[in-house]
Amino acid sequence: MARLFGTDGVRGVAGQDLTAALALDLSVAAARVLTERREDRRPVAVVGRDPRASGEFLEAAVVAGLASTGVDVVRAGVLPTPAVAHLTGELGADFGVMLSASHNPARDNGIKFFAEGGQKLADALEDEIEGMLGVPSNPAVGEDVGRVSDATDGAERYVEHVVGSLKNRLDGIKVVVDCAHGASATVAPEALRRAGAEVVTIGDAPDGHNINQGYGSTHLDALQEAVRLHGADAGIANDGDADRCLAVDAEGRVVDGDQILAILATELKEAGELAEDTLVVTVMSNLGLKLAMQREGITVAETAVGDRYVLEEMKRGGFGLGGEQSGHVILLDHATTGDGVLTGLHLMAAVARRGQGLAELAKVMTRLPQVLVNVPDVDRTRVNDSERLWEAVREIEAELGETGRVLLRPSGTEPKVRVMVEAPEEGQARAAADKLAEVVRTELS
Repeated sequence: MARLFGTDGVRGVAGQDLTAALALDLSVAAARVLTERREDRRPVAVVGRDPRASGEFLEAAVVAGLASTGVDVVRAGVLPTPAVAHLTGELGADFGVMLSASHNPARDNGIKFFAEGGQKLADALEDEIEGMLGVPSNPAVGEDVGRVSDATDGAERYVEHVVGSLKNRLDGIKVVVDCAHGASATVAPEALRRAGAEVVTIGDAPDGHNINQGYGSTHLDALQEAVRLHGADAGIANDGDADRCLAVDAEGRVVDGDQILAILATELKEAGELAEDTLVVTVMSNLGLKLAMQREGITVAETAVGDRYVLEEMKRGGFGLGGEQSGHVILLDHATTGDGVLTGLHLMAAVARRGQGLAELAKVMTRLPQVLVNVPDVDRTRVNDSERLWEAVREIEAELGETGRVLLRPSGTEPKVRVMVEAPEEGQARAAADKLAEVVRTELS
């Protein structure tokens, strides 16, 4: 049986895969795993959601399940995922629950749990919760049932926190913020304005069904057009639950997660605040980032793909900055998870402090052409056993030298292998990727 929890909680089509019954059962199981009975008070959980229509019935199911076990519930309403994590810690709750499917379309939804302090759950705890599903339990009765209240000041607490993390204001900066018709529609513009920026908003009218639809970090065309139309200095795009941030410069050119990390890393190092002078990234980060960090005297630590693995390495090594090319950026001094609103503020603070455009700051690294080829219908389990395949990898790596890179990634769920090649020239990268993809087809079919 496949594991219920994926790399970022439990996700599926709302009402089909992720039903009210499953949401209730998961919340009951989570309450049993993540709480301890105390003499002084009942356990407390913070519950938030993004604006998907399905979040309304799923929230009701989660709240009912928690209260039925004797957990007091604080409903945070529609807020970004990192805001729910922050409130979980600030309110001293035993755990938090976020209902969101991030950048997925509106028909999907998901349930993510945070441990005490707003920390992501370890795999072992997720497995324990999954193991509790269907296990009979004694519901709370009478005075032992949980009570439900609303955190009416949740958005204000979060905005104060992220704005308060800045060391300089954004006065004189004009920025367009794309909220993906998602959870940051209120807090992202407010945080930027409060920090001093002149703000134009797009994708800021969620109706329950339009989340991530033509807007946000996976659809940057609207932001690029708006930045040029309004003569803005830059644009910032969140995804539906605002744990990601991508940007565009004044000309509408994309500034991706790797470039954002490069800018923030050099800013922190110059200020003497980059812990261990180390940046944590995944194996999919562009080689140009690693070469730039080497030039800046910054060590790069690599992890498997997934922000949870980045976070694990950051905690293990005591590092303060890490993230992914997709825009998950973790500023561990200020957040326990990727935070798109916080990242956008700190990126704009770098622009304001330097007195330079975002395009100029992004020049700290040069992106190498990166070609990704998916090879379907192959036996992904045999990747490590094919000597001919790895001989081909070594040959291509020798041709590329230190200015190129090859990465093979078997899919975790499908009969597919991903071939990624970086090289100084697009044509060179394409030719190498196609050559290696053919070897994968031949050897693993």
